[in-house]
Amino acid sequence: EVQLVESGGGLVQPGGSLRLSCAASGFTFSTYAMSWVRQAPGKGLEWVSGINSDSGGSSTSYADSVKGRFTISRDNAKNTLYLQMNSLKFEDTAVYYCAKTAGIYVYFAVNYWGKGALVTVSS
Repeated sequence: EVQLVESGGGLVQPGGSLRLSCAASGFTFSTYAMSWVRQAPGKGLEWVSGINSDSGGSSTSYADSVKGRFTISRDNAKNTLYLQMNSLKFEDTAVYYCAKTAGIYVYFAVNYWGKGALVTVSS
């Protein structure tokens, strides 16, 4: 059974940092591309960042809204996906979901979701 469990969310002031983690199990983590997707209060889903699998070159991609502030990474030995978030803004407040794709590249469809981690940016 595929499981994705996010952790690391919380309350942070504007300009602060947080690191989200996603512990993955039930599949061969290294062979799939992974993404972070968020949903702000009252809004739809927004893709934030993705990382290809090892065979996909492990290349990363970001939404323009977070480029230069967020960094996605993966530790295949620990079956864990990370999202380092720096210079956080009010508009980064959202539930952040870890998402497994169906293939080696980020553009493959998402087929599994975590339950999400709430990030609140507030002064």
